[in-house]
Amino acid sequence: MNLDELIGEYTEIEGKLADPAVHADQNAARRLGKRYAQLRPIVETARQLRSVEGDLEAARELAAEDGAFAAEAAELEKRRTELEQKLRKLLIPRDPNDDKDVILEIKAGEGGEESALFAGDLLRMYLRYAERIGWKTEILSSQPSDLGGYKDVTVAVKARPGPDGEPIGAWSHLKFEGGVHRVQRVPVTESQGRIHTSAVGVLVTPEAEEIDVQIDPNDLRIDVYRSSGPGGQSVNTTDSAVRITHLPTGVVVSCQNEKSQLQNKEQAMRILRSRLLALAQQEAEAAAAAERRSQVRTVDRSERVRTYNFPENRISDHRVGYKAYNLDQVLDGDLHNVIQTLVEADLERRLAEAQGTTQGT
Repeated sequence: MNLDELIGEYTEIEGKLADPAVHADQNAARRLGKRYAQLRPIVETARQLRSVEGDLEAARELAAEDGAFAAEAAELEKRRTELEQKLRKLLIPRDPNDDKDVILEIKAGEGGEESALFAGDLLRMYLRYAERIGWKTEILSSQPSDLGGYKDVTVAVKARPGPDGEPIGAWSHLKFEGGVHRVQRVPVTESQGRIHTSAVGVLVTPEAEEIDVQIDPNDLRIDVYRSSGPGGQSVNTTDSAVRITHLPTGVVVSCQNEKSQLQNKEQAMRILRSRLLALAQQEAEAAAAAERRSQVRTVDRSERVRTYNFPENRISDHRVGYKAYNLDQVLDGDLHNVIQTLVEADLERRLAEAQGTTQGT
């Protein structure tokens, strides 16, 4: 759509939302409200730009007769440039998942018990970050380690309403967290005081709704077993833990946190839907833009993404060259600057791609 078509769509939706009959269907009204909120900053910026362009034309005409208006014309030119840049960014196609909630999985990797302990540190970091923003979190599944860390933990992160009533999507903030997170510190198990390096894997997927992913029950193998705690000891006398295998893809999800087999199954299905949605989207992206993705490395999630260096109190994000010496604050949930740097880098990349596409047509 061009700008005039977007403004026309905005006006049409505005009229529909003013009709009480539309609100009889809450789902339809919600979809319209969501689209209206997406279009509003574009339309408001476009209207401001057109107003400034009109004022600029008048100021130039007056400046030709009276030099006193030249300064006003210069200010209006500067304002026009700012609005044009803002509008270009707003017109970049949005990530369709940006408004979605998130399933975040943290898995201990190289480093044994030290890796599991750091997985626990990352869990706390994300929970504190969500708390600062006002998101709700829910631990869906966890496998504790002997020393109090986590071999594997899965968390659902739910968005909160923004200033206009629309949710601030967790995916839009957390989608760049996926990848290998490396920690450098002296482990609690190290008696010689030597610095060790270990790694933790983070997987972030948009939480899928049932309408997003259709799963044939015949494609599932469901196994039940007794849940276990650290060291493998049984923590339940009933077969309440659930393992679901999606046979066509081989995706396996296990949940044992709840006491009820039914609750564990529901949690496992939430995770499975999100993994299958992410898998389908990754396959579609790879098929449609393999060449482009191989050249764009700014937010590639397949490599080591970040290092947490405790001796230097330093955090480094290797994708954008970000470095700061406030690791203690970051681990307490102060992730804003790190994440904002990634968001802005991705925006600049998409803006450059959009300009390249425009120039090539």
